[in-house]
Amino acid sequence: MPEARCDILVIGGGIVGLSTAMELTSRYPALRVLVAEKESGVARHQSGHNSGVIHSGIYYKPGSLKARMCVEGARLMVEFCQKHSIPHQICGKLIIATSAEEVPRLEELRLRGQANGVSGIRTLTAEQVREIEPHARGLCGLHVSGTGITDYAQVSRKYAEIIRENGGEVRTGCEVTGFGRRNSGIEVRTSTGTIAAGAVINCAGLHSDRVAVMAGLKPDVRIIPFRGEYYDVVPSRQSLVRALIYPVPDPRFPFLGVHFTRRINGGVDAGPNAVPSFKREGYTKSDFNLGDALSEATYPGVWRMAAKYWRNGFREFHRSISKKSFVASLQRLVPEIVAADLVAGGSGVRAQAMRRDGSLVDDFQFVSAERMLHVCNVPSPAATASIPIGKAIADMAQANFQLSRI
Repeated sequence: MPEARCDILVIGGGIVGLSTAMELTSRYPALRVLVAEKESGVARHQSGHNSGVIHSGIYYKPGSLKARMCVEGARLMVEFCQKHSIPHQICGKLIIATSAEEVPRLEELRLRGQANGVSGIRTLTAEQVREIEPHARGLCGLHVSGTGITDYAQVSRKYAEIIRENGGEVRTGCEVTGFGRRNSGIEVRTSTGTIAAGAVINCAGLHSDRVAVMAGLKPDVRIIPFRGEYYDVVPSRQSLVRALIYPVPDPRFPFLGVHFTRRINGGVDAGPNAVPSFKREGYTKSDFNLGDALSEATYPGVWRMAAKYWRNGFREFHRSISKKSFVASLQRLVPEIVAADLVAGGSGVRAQAMRRDGSLVDDFQFVSAERMLHVCNVPSPAATASIPIGKAIADMAQANFQLSRI
């Protein structure tokens, strides 16, 4: 295959890489932008294996990139779905405190949401909780009216369509295998041949740290994959859930706890839990990759985190292998749910950046290098915030690569 040439190569055809390329092709129509995606289609991993929730921004630390981009991103995502006739619904979310210790944490969430500029937050009594979700129970709750749902795989495909309409290229089945330097840019070796790129943006998601190392960077984080497993509520019992029902999250972790999510294409999900995956793209309990497993086992951060939070980890593992335990967690929110109401559903894998001290990177993280940008950590709410994330990466590219609008 003859050598391909482009001004900017975006590695990764997930929703963040596609949003970035969409913004670049819109701003700089004269530039040749190419997206390299190793799978046979776009959005095959995190972007196509998530809950589909358009998050409000209530959870995130005020002033953080997550908070700012999520609130803006939710608005832009709804506008994008409306413009392109992508199914979506503003259904609202209910966050329920089920124990006395969760009540002050719920109030902290309310204050955090207000600080982040989230509109439509309302504190609820136990009776008001039941008015919104008749089968839910709790001491009190928060209703976030602006939360919605959509299909992010469909959103991603529309991003790809717009890139092509703008003159860019989305090349699937194209896995990056190495880099070299050229006077005028970067030589990128791929499974389909060499690409001569003026600059490279690494949006490789679950493999972003490995691509960074391949490019000569020494990132201070490692991607640790966490698998989230879901059950589907059987059709005859989906009336137990009107919209979205969530617990009060544990502030020590980036995971929201098992919850109920009504899907835009029908059905209700219950989950997910959060267990380490021994394969970066491991969607079943039996999936295993020796290299991925050794990467986790030899990383000091994994053991330091395990030593600190082993009780929480044990509970997540137990919930993974015990349907009874999973159901018990769900019954805190909806007491009427029973094991017979649930059948095994899908799963997703979250790319979570971890430091050597065992701490999880809480915010989005971007690292610049010569003629390269590395997107090192963009977990949830990345799908919701994908449009402003793409704009922010394009801003960094403009500064780092000295781009000019034509």
